[in-house]
Amino acid sequence: MRRKASLILLAFAVFFTAMSPLMRWYAFPRLAKIPPSQYQTMVLEAKNATLVDYGTMKEKKVPKLSIVQTLKGNVEASNKVEETAGRDVVVWDGLTYVVGPDGKMVSQIPERYIFDAHSSAPVHAKGESVDGDPVKREGIEFKWPFLTERRDYEYFDARARVTRPIHYKGTENFHGVEIYRFEQTIPWTKVPFPKKLPVKGITPESVAKTGTQMWYSTVRTFLVDPTTGAPVYGEEQHKEEMRGGTLLAGDPDKKITAFAGDVKMRPDFIESTVDLVKSQRVLVLLLTSYLPWGFLGLGVLLLALSLWLEARSRRPGEPEETPVTEPEPDPVSV
Repeated sequence: MRRKASLILLAFAVFFTAMSPLMRWYAFPRLAKIPPSQYQTMVLEAKNATLVDYGTMKEKKVPKLSIVQTLKGNVEASNKVEETAGRDVVVWDGLTYVVGPDGKMVSQIPERYIFDAHSSAPVHAKGESVDGDPVKREGIEFKWPFLTERRDYEYFDARARVTRPIHYKGTENFHGVEIYRFEQTIPWTKVPFPKKLPVKGITPESVAKTGTQMWYSTVRTFLVDPTTGAPVYGEEQHKEEMRGGTLLAGDPDKKITAFAGDVKMRPDFIESTVDLVKSQRVLVLLLTSYLPWGFLGLGVLLLALSLWLEARSRRPGEPEETPVTEPEPDPVSV
């Protein structure tokens, strides 16, 4: 009986031990994915910012600018891309909408971001764009991979349409979550004017005819939860300048600030983002740590118990059972 129980325990020990690496290296890449229908909104603010008045072409100080960033999963588009990509793909239709202190639109830039649902690597497909212009992203944007590493990554800047390194700067504690700090600097770069400007009659085409150019620079910081790869905080020291052309009196050296400000995530969105990431990281840890190590520990325990029962069944010194024999009948004499 002990030997039979030992064999059953051994079978379970082999099963759970085998499940340990399978959970980490097989189930995790297939189950940990960004849902294609995800929708999220983030609000950032720039206080005491500088903004150009397109009516007078002069700089002005404003008490606050709000930047509303929306990411909406396009399920229909992701299904079409998956047919040719051969993997799970997410399509985000994003919109960065800048609102002035009077509640009126300052600028808006739509974009479509297509990426792998697990690794966050870009997937190149028809429709990938920024402000209506086709682009070919290299590097991540918006989200880091699951189990983010302590290293530099390539990060796509939508305003400049370029990819530059974003550098790992260390580990910190942020609202009770251990995060990785990443920083990226985009030097002064010539960029296109937004296609939708706040003044009627002024278009990127009409501005281009004047010879005036838009230049942009930024220093951005992200605090990223390494388990989920989701940023829990973002900040940008954003600058845009208009240079030269007849809009600026034909002076090639003249420049005015189109927008400058320290853009930070609004405090109430910080709290909600941290709470969301804390709930999501438990699911990732189940697949990468809790279940694999738990199954391995259970397998070792069952193996030890199986060997103990096997040893008990063969322990020397126990009295052997003596078979019971019936006495032979005495011979009957005739």
